[in-house]
Amino acid sequence: MTASENTNGTHARHLLTKGVYVPTVAFFQPDEEVDVATTEKHAAYLARSGVSGLVTQGSNGEAVHLDRQERKAITSATRRGVAAAGHPNLPIIAGCGAASTRETIQHCRDAAEAGADAVLVLPPSYYQALVNREALHAHFVAVADASPLPVLLYNFPGASAGVDLSSDDILTLSAHPNIVGCKLTCGNTGKLARVAAGAKPGFLTFGGSADFTLQTLIAGGHGVIAGTANLIPRACLYLMDLYEQRQLEEAQRIQAIVARADWVAVEGGFIAVKSGLQTYHGYGGLPRRPCVMPDSKVAATIHERFSEGLDLERSLERKSA
Repeated sequence: MTASENTNGTHARHLLTKGVYVPTVAFFQPDEEVDVATTEKHAAYLARSGVSGLVTQGSNGEAVHLDRQERKAITSATRRGVAAAGHPNLPIIAGCGAASTRETIQHCRDAAEAGADAVLVLPPSYYQALVNREALHAHFVAVADASPLPVLLYNFPGASAGVDLSSDDILTLSAHPNIVGCKLTCGNTGKLARVAAGAKPGFLTFGGSADFTLQTLIAGGHGVIAGTANLIPRACLYLMDLYEQRQLEEAQRIQAIVARADWVAVEGGFIAVKSGLQTYHGYGGLPRRPCVMPDSKVAATIHERFSEGLDLERSLERKSA
């Protein structure tokens, strides 16, 4: 991978490319303190799988459960983990959305200090009735002006009290030189096609879930930022490779397997992903309260429903060994 300099010229940053990016889950010790060692371990595992990059403090990463210093600690640990795995140039994107423009900018600056290469920003939503479209656009422009890192817009109405950026919103904002991409977890592939076709050259349009990877690629998108890739990164990569090789019938078959695994994660959220990691990798652990892990019966069901995707993942891992 190549590297670029930060806007202030002082730090080398790694350029984002198309591919599969993994929004990592957050790991905690039994006392709910951040588990730095497991954070590094999981980052190393994902880096070795061949993914294009990692995302910290996404919705999978329990960002709303973390304070400012914990966010920085997790991003720094992720950077150490990928470096330890022999992939020091792997891009890391840090989630930096907050309720105010001021706090969002502070998170962006913290992310740069912690070793991130770009930031992912949700729209502010708590006072959405008081924030019109003009004010919303002004928020993103102010963040992009002040952020030392490139900005990706994060459209996820389910995590933003229903705030839904339109394709017109995204295309307007994409003209900013420091807004370089978007993640569309809204699942609107028509919107994705309009953005991919209409944005400036080099603007990266990512699907926000593994279950519409093929749809994203066919519509002109550049890959996915997919939480299920915490568990089945090689399967997600294989799906993209099949599309690139125009092996569409096999790609459809693999997409169906990935989509079924992704549905488990959609229904159970990051807790299902952590439960799967605990079962299959021996780590995952507790979320922060008020969220709780499933009981043994539910965990067994999650285990069973992930089994098809994990069987595929293990077969691909054996082939690459």
